[in-house]
Amino acid sequence: MYSADGIAKRRNGRDEPTEEMIAGLVCSVCRADYRRSPDRDAKVVSHHGDVQLLACEGVCARMASGSVTGVDETPLPLADRVHNYEVGR
Repeated sequence: MYSADGIAKRRNGRDEPTEEMIAGLVCSVCRADYRRSPDRDAKVVSHHGDVQLLACEGVCARMASGSVTGVDETPLPLADRVHNYEVGR
């Protein structure tokens, strides 16, 4: 398991999120593509402006937000996230 110090360093040392992260199409930690594995349980872990940033439930969510379940907010459905991404391109 990751130490609290390791998690804090990972969270504070992140690069800016990519367009796909901002669109909620890939995990902000492990970069798993939710379009290719829609059965992964994505959790809202933070916000970039008014957009939700997502991470896989468990270790990724803990590394991004400090909680294995992220923040108490429901992510947009995958179909809506894909549509918004394609319209915005």
